[in-house]
Amino acid sequence: MKILNCPLNGPRNISEFTYGGEYHPMPDSMGSSQEAWVEYVFFPENPAGMVTEWWMHTATAFWFLADRNTITDEILRTYRLQDAGKYAHDKDV
Repeated sequence: MKILNCPLNGPRNISEFTYGGEYHPMPDSMGSSQEAWVEYVFFPENPAGMVTEWWMHTATAFWFLADRNTITDEILRTYRLQDAGKYAHDKDV
């Protein structure tokens, strides 16, 4: 059984969660080009290694971020969006 630590509900079975995709900052709604929006919506980076991802605890609809190694599938940490600055690595989180 794989356990994921929800920042709101604590450790839970991974079956209680929904994957929301790779996190990347949204372009400026007023100043970004159409190309920037196309990149944001349709072309995730999908790197091998450390990735920040959106996850949701399905029962409570609570969204949070997780840093996961895509090579080993190890979840390194989970945190609320408002705490992202504490855990930022090489991305603008």
